[in-house]
Amino acid sequence: MGCASPNPPSDDSSAAAFRGSSGEVRLITLDPGHFHAGLVQKKMYEQVDPTVHVYAPEGEDVRQHLARIERYNAGTSPTSWQQEVYTGPDYLDRMLADRAGNVIVVSGNNGRKTEYIEAAVKHGLNVLADKPMVIDPAEYELLARTLDEAEARGVLVYDIMTERFEITTMLQRALSRQTALFGELVTGSVEEPAISKESVHHFSKEVSGAPLIRPAWFFDVKQQGEGIVDVATHLVDLVLWETFPDQAIATSEVEVVRARRWATRLSREQFSHVTGEETFPDYLQSQVKDGHLEVFANGEIDFTVRGVHGKVSVIWNYEAPPGAADTHYSVMRGTRANLIIRQDAEQGYTPTLYVEPVGTPDESTLRNAIDALQSSFPGIAYRRADTGYEITVPPTLRTGHEDHFGQVTEQYLRYLTDGNLPAWERANILTKYFVTTEAYKMSR
Repeated sequence: MGCASPNPPSDDSSAAAFRGSSGEVRLITLDPGHFHAGLVQKKMYEQVDPTVHVYAPEGEDVRQHLARIERYNAGTSPTSWQQEVYTGPDYLDRMLADRAGNVIVVSGNNGRKTEYIEAAVKHGLNVLADKPMVIDPAEYELLARTLDEAEARGVLVYDIMTERFEITTMLQRALSRQTALFGELVTGSVEEPAISKESVHHFSKEVSGAPLIRPAWFFDVKQQGEGIVDVATHLVDLVLWETFPDQAIATSEVEVVRARRWATRLSREQFSHVTGEETFPDYLQSQVKDGHLEVFANGEIDFTVRGVHGKVSVIWNYEAPPGAADTHYSVMRGTRANLIIRQDAEQGYTPTLYVEPVGTPDESTLRNAIDALQSSFPGIAYRRADTGYEITVPPTLRTGHEDHFGQVTEQYLRYLTDGNLPAWERANILTKYFVTTEAYKMSR
């Protein structure tokens, strides 16, 4: 798969124009070490050429990625990806020199992700990156400069915000704009935020029907990132996206009020089960205490957006109880109603949205709000619940987490064809990473 290292690549400021034509997008997958890289290719896209060029160091990460794509090719809804693979220690230089595509997909070890994005932009390549784009506050300014350079060169840098496509989150956002029902978003406080989101994840899980084997480096916060700068990215993004829809939020309009972090402890046996490694590698020894690996995967951030209080929490457990799964909790507090997403045993671990009126319930107002959303969300309805109403969602509107990667990719392809990101997308990419990196510093 490998060959001799090429000469150092030259700078290229040109960027291809996209018209939405068949096969005009040519993907490059760079150093895939996370299963999210594969999920981008769980389906085919008319605008994307079926040949994908993969550049990576030799090792188990790239082998698992390639095997995952082959499973999609042979699956019940088979894809038809063809993979051209280069592996070698000079994979980054080789990718830049070959220029085999015009969009790179970056999802893997986060230790070099900001560097990868910068290199791609300098060579006129568009970037679709898994979160997080930056895990170290020292690299935040590099990301900011890179986004400025991308705009100047006419290339699009976008991160994969899958949670915007979860149906109850979409409905929570939409119903919060129905002022007769929701009223106005309250200002809130640290003790009772106007909007809060909690996400619970598990190290041991299945993906695409197979047990997920995580690379050992996933548990190194210097390579994966702490929870407060990793999964928290999704939650901060949703706070911005829901509180001030389609509005550009400047970094000067947010303030981190409080942040904390804590560790999940894994035994050697648990670590071995999810990685296949018999022992903790040398680079993790500094995180081993009393025979257990301490992974600072958990974090909490209290912050304000234009004076509105928000809170996000990320929790990682080893594995879910029998029958359970990853869960999400969210509340938006309005002057007339609260919009709450629950995903516990009572909901069958399916995200479920509730409308809980503040004061006397007015069912006709809810009925009018639901009717107003039928064109965007056909088939949604409601029924009475203990503390208000449950929003019912037809199966046709529910898509799983894995399918959201295709939806994000389709959104990115539309932006490529448009030739630019909306101003609010561009601004809020930078702002959410400002929040997470400031929280990282404060938590210490």
